[in-house]
Amino acid sequence: MKLAELAVVFLVPLTLILGLHSFVGDDPIASQALVWVANVLMLALIWLGLQLRGHGWRDLGLSLHPGSPRSVIRAVGLSILVFVGAVAAFVVGAIVAANLVGIPEGADLTGYNYMQGNLPMLLLALGGAYVVSSLGEEVVYRGFLIHRLVELSPGKPRWWLAVMLSGLVFGLAHYAWGLAGVIQTSFMGFALGAAYLKLGKNLWITVLAHAYMDTILFVQMYLAK
Repeated sequence: MKLAELAVVFLVPLTLILGLHSFVGDDPIASQALVWVANVLMLALIWLGLQLRGHGWRDLGLSLHPGSPRSVIRAVGLSILVFVGAVAAFVVGAIVAANLVGIPEGADLTGYNYMQGNLPMLLLALGGAYVVSSLGEEVVYRGFLIHRLVELSPGKPRWWLAVMLSGLVFGLAHYAWGLAGVIQTSFMGFALGAAYLKLGKNLWITVLAHAYMDTILFVQMYLAK
């Protein structure tokens, strides 16, 4: 049943993307919208699985109660540190890609060119990214995937094994960025997963760190010439 849940959560959205890819074509906005729809579907399937287990978002580290002002400030401060660590891991991934795989160029981000100089599109993309990418990807790849992999892994190091595997899956999910992008985002996934594990499985910390990275990425795309 655990394997079936993993298969449903990942293969159903993937089938949707592959099935509709020919209709979307090379339109970057439509392609991005399709990915967002698939991610929302993943979140819905994860929620359904939690309900069937008698669990909720809190069990993945996503409490819907903000807590005390002090705890909120602490979470924001930690998220900044996690952001720095994730960016450093992304840079290490770039070095690995360049030296071991022989790829000198960076990730292929041409699919975001529609944001160049377009402020309304930037704001729309940021709003969608905060929900689908910053929040959604952390729920899927840190909260859900790590927990489910732990349940399937024997032995004491299963949490760290789950972190490594989830980081690799996170990188593969960014295949559209090219091989360099897959390697870079895998390293970033390792860092986010480690932070999630070491900081008490508080998913909001990695969600905020992810949001900072999405903001910087999208603003760069907006300002690109």
